[in-house]
Amino acid sequence: MRRGIGEEVPRTLPAILRHVLPVWLALLVLLGASLALAYAPLHGLNGAVSLGIAAVKAILVAVFFMNLRRPDPLLRLAGAASLIWMSFLFALTFADLTARAPQTQPQAGQGRDSEPPMRQPF
Repeated sequence: MRRGIGEEVPRTLPAILRHVLPVWLALLVLLGASLALAYAPLHGLNGAVSLGIAAVKAILVAVFFMNLRRPDPLLRLAGAASLIWMSFLFALTFADLTARAPQTQPQAGQGRDSEPPMRQPF
């Protein structure tokens, strides 16, 4: 007999805790790593390491809490479509940032004369 969606999900409290608790603890460890990274002087590597930690967190949530490890093709199709959509959004954002002209004039308070601009009377 073929099982439907959600029939192999644990139903008792001990089974749920065996399924969820290790993933939750891993997410807490990664949260601690993110917090420690915020105070670590890694200079240019902070962003790359933070994105790596965020990617591992996203994979854990997708595989265990969204049940993408099940062989349900529709579920995997939805997961793949969301990844493709996110890659389009990131690519378009990056293209927008690289296509902008560089800023040539300093903003108020950033130039040689760092006094705030004078307010004009009405």
